Amino acid sequence: MAVNLTDLSLPQLEGLKTQLDQEIEFLTSSISQLKVVQTKYVEAKDSLNVLNQNNKGKELLVPLTSSMYVPGSLNDVETVLVDVGTGYYVEKKVDDAKAFFKRKIDFLTKQIEKIQPALQEKHAMKQAVIEVMNVKIQQLQQSQQSSQVVGPTKA
Repeated sequence: MAVNLTDLSLPQLEGLKTQLDQEIEFLTSSISQLKVVQTKYVEAKDSLNVLNQNNKGKELLVPLTSSMYVPGSLNDVETVLVDVGTGYYVEKKVDDAKAFFKRKIDFLTKQIEKIQPALQEKHAMKQAVIEVMNVKIQQLQQSQQSSQVVGPTKA
């Protein structure tokens, strides 16, 4: 059901604007979170490129935490453990892991592409509400000024 914005009162328009602000914030946050996850998958997929026979046996630093590492060596360049979510890890061949990450990246890209038009629509709706509010405020100010100019008359 479509509602004509000009039929709404200023408090109703303000409420609608507040609701649109919340929806815009939610959609923007959702896109940001999806992009963060997408970046992690891209980085994971790219890091698989170092797993080749030329690097087998090479020394490296293995992270224990974000700021603590231990020395190690790269012994297996053909399989990796992939975090598939909720604490589950699956052993995969490097090419299968790359394909897994590509599917995840593609899925997230599609989700972002689905949300962006809704976000643009909400921005356009908010702009329309603001424009109607401004018109109503100007009309209210003009009617107040004209009633002050006329003033009370004495008989």
